[in-house]
Amino acid sequence: MKNYLILMVCALAGCAGPKEALVVKQYTLRDQVTDKTDDPMVRQEKLRRLYGAVSMEERGNRLGQYFTVLWNAEAGAKKELLFQYLQGESGSRVKTMRRDISGSGARGKEEFSVIGKDYFENGRVLAWKMSLIVDGEPISTKQSYLWE
Repeated sequence: MKNYLILMVCALAGCAGPKEALVVKQYTLRDQVTDKTDDPMVRQEKLRRLYGAVSMEERGNRLGQYFTVLWNAEAGAKKELLFQYLQGESGSRVKTMRRDISGSGARGKEEFSVIGKDYFENGRVLAWKMSLIVDGEPISTKQSYLWE
């Protein structure tokens, strides 16, 4: 019986492939209301994003789009995340955000957000591209369907 258990554990561990170098998760906070009828996961995410905002103005400035990035790269190398995006009202102008993650270990989590005034004036993000750059070379890229 022990042999079968060990064999099954080894087989399951063998199915686990290498971790992706870059994973991008999106969330759009559309309103400030947390209804009891919302799905518990959605309600918790909304409460987490609104945490600490007391006034209606502060809560309104948290509305917009959030992009959570999970990355894996070799430790000790100079690393950078590059987020390029197009918004609805900004025409074909590509906007960029950069994060230097050099001091970090082999994996981590970063967040990019298009919220508040930028979100209300320039519209929602229509297309985006996220790149993980290690020692000046892009090693992984994820992009939305509409990115050219």
